[in-house]
Amino acid sequence: MRDKGFSALGPIFTFASFIVTLHLVNGDLSYSFPEELKRESVIGNIAKDLSLDRGSFSSRQARVDFEGFRKMYCDINTSTGDFIAMDRIDREKLCGKKPSCVLKADLVLENPLELHCVSLHIQDINDNSPQFKHHLIEMEIRELAEKGSRFSIEEAHDADIGQNAVQRYIIQKNNHFILSVDDNKADLVLENKLDREKHKEINLFLTALDGGSPQRSGTVVIHVTVLDANDNAPVFSQTVYEASLPENSPPDTIVIKVSATDADEGLNGDVTYDFGHISDNDVNVFSINPKTGEIQVSGLIDFEERSSFEIKVQAKDGLGLMSYAKMLIDVTDKTDNAPVIYLKSLSNPAPENVSPRTEVGIINVQDRDSETNGLVRCSIQQGVPFKLVPSIKNYYSLVTTRQLDREIVSDYNITITVTDEGSPPLSSSKTVQLSVADINDNPPVFEEQSYSAYVSENNKPRDPDWRQNGTVAYSLLPREVNGAPVSSYLSVNGDTGVIHTVRSFDYEQFRSFKVHIMARDNGSPPLSSNVTVSVFISDVNDNSPQILYPSPEGNSFMTELVPKATHGGSLVSKVIAVDADSGQNAWLSYHIVKSTDPGLFTIGLHSGEIRTQRDISESDSMKQNLIVSVKDNGQPSLSATCSMYLLISDNLAEVPDLKDLSHSDSNSKLTSYLIIALVSVSTFFLTFIIIILGLRFCHRRKPRLLFDGAVAIPSGYLPPNHADVDGTGTLHSSYNYDTYLTTGSRTSDFKFVTSYSDNTLPADQTLKKSPSDFVDPFETLEESAEVGILPNSLSGSAN
Repeated sequence: MRDKGFSALGPIFTFASFIVTLHLVNGDLSYSFPEELKRESVIGNIAKDLSLDRGSFSSRQARVDFEGFRKMYCDINTSTGDFIAMDRIDREKLCGKKPSCVLKADLVLENPLELHCVSLHIQDINDNSPQFKHHLIEMEIRELAEKGSRFSIEEAHDADIGQNAVQRYIIQKNNHFILSVDDNKADLVLENKLDREKHKEINLFLTALDGGSPQRSGTVVIHVTVLDANDNAPVFSQTVYEASLPENSPPDTIVIKVSATDADEGLNGDVTYDFGHISDNDVNVFSINPKTGEIQVSGLIDFEERSSFEIKVQAKDGLGLMSYAKMLIDVTDKTDNAPVIYLKSLSNPAPENVSPRTEVGIINVQDRDSETNGLVRCSIQQGVPFKLVPSIKNYYSLVTTRQLDREIVSDYNITITVTDEGSPPLSSSKTVQLSVADINDNPPVFEEQSYSAYVSENNKPRDPDWRQNGTVAYSLLPREVNGAPVSSYLSVNGDTGVIHTVRSFDYEQFRSFKVHIMARDNGSPPLSSNVTVSVFISDVNDNSPQILYPSPEGNSFMTELVPKATHGGSLVSKVIAVDADSGQNAWLSYHIVKSTDPGLFTIGLHSGEIRTQRDISESDSMKQNLIVSVKDNGQPSLSATCSMYLLISDNLAEVPDLKDLSHSDSNSKLTSYLIIALVSVSTFFLTFIIIILGLRFCHRRKPRLLFDGAVAIPSGYLPPNHADVDGTGTLHSSYNYDTYLTTGSRTSDFKFVTSYSDNTLPADQTLKKSPSDFVDPFETLEESAEVGILPNSLSGSAN
């Protein structure tokens, strides 16, 4: 059992202060400080020791690298320049029993790159008490042992070194033994012979003391059994055993075999083997066969963690006599660690105007292996404008080999490969992504040499007040379009280049114009370029068809005579219409929406020609009223309608009968005096017509057609801005007409038209009526009619 009195001198203490020594040689720093410092304890001031400005530590990205260690034991305070402890530093764990414990670190400063080696000397403190392997030491001593006989006892182990290690031993006062200590080795010396009959067993308290302040101790009980014989202890063949072991050796690998002999016989000469005191870190690394003395690997052997071992080996005979030997094991390094690349600094993005041999990055390469296995070769991929230049120790500078051009390559993936000199060699790679920053070395370039834009007429103007971030500004160059500034027609978004309209366009007024756009970048000085944009206004269907014949306006309407002997397919009349739109918006189609006899007449879908579908019979009504709709091909479609009045009769002599029939059928509400006046005028008309017919028949036998002069449309007259579309409302050029004018009153002027088409009617006449009789144009005839002349130029074309 441990002595309570000595254990009270254990690890309960603190350091109020410690001494830090500084040594600066050729830019290297050396600090000495005790282990177990508290976190953030100040070790020294690097700024002061290197005569550097404290403010430069942050700007120069000062940092500390501990090569070969996974922990960051110390770091630098970039604000004050203090070198501070960051983690617990246990000298015993790092260096074991080595008399000198030194940690190496690199202090790295950038802009410009500086490297200072920092040596940290870890001083031992008395934080470990002496310990014995066992709390009880069993010894058997023959009673015949001679006075002055020496008996080796187990040594105490103290993880500390120097003065803090075991310094002396104290044994409890007794009548038989004294303690002899030589080179920290303790032996029991028999001062007075033993007498088994008086004292069969003797218990002795052995205390080990270190030299620390406060002093620490460890106690063990030595239980001595007095025997009759066994006066020889085992003897090792060697006092020191040495072995070499490759790292990563598999378990059960035999390291070495120790051997000891005992001069005694029987049980007294039966030797067993065991380890002496072994640290907690090594207890699971090796095992020993107690019978054969073979020492085998039982745990992980890692050269980077531990490069050597020192272990005590104990040989004990059957009656408890022991001897000790030392075993030294050196671990040899193998190439089991691939080199590692660390990116320490990178100027990202790099300006494209950097000159060749400019440093844009710093990398550090580390290999935990030693000697040749830790030597590395660093290379960079081909085809990139960069190279690696060795700098200090394992640091490399990444520099440019030529000037960069962002417009050619804007981003680089730089692959760096490092390979060690081991057998087989190990390697690793790291890809560094570097972007190229743009400078203003190129003016804006339009994707096209010129642009064309199409705008529908009647468009809604857009509000141009809209902003986005961009690097190129677009503007509209001033000029005039149709006498007005171009800015009154269009606007351009300065950030996106999107062109908006600021007013509504009319295709019928003008159809295209050109503008000039300038693009200017935000560089210093700014660069610019121009492009021409052609704007074409596309037509929309905003004009309804306009019917020219028969006239939909005025105070008169058209009535045409159709001979009774007309055959099927004969041309009766034609509807003429135009449309101010263009393209398919002006493609007109004609439809009969209502007729007195639906099966008698048909109209050409695109020509507007009205023809008979069959021969006219006696049963057909003499009065034929057709309502014709003219539609364009726009979306949506627009239309106009007109009424066509046809009278089936061979001559004008039948008109009075027709009047009477019309009057009796329609139950006209005209007053009697109007009837009398109308009959009188009609009689005059009939007489005049008979005379004209007689004269005409004598001179020329040709079919005649009577038109109302008030609606005669010369072919040279069309509404302004009408679309010249073939087959959309003008008569075909094959229809030629002759006109004749009679003498007499202006109130009764008739036109006789001759057709030269094979399928035209033999005779066709037109009478004029008042619009008050539009409901039934055959009830009455007007008292007077204007005399009209159909010009000889009335013609058209049809598809």
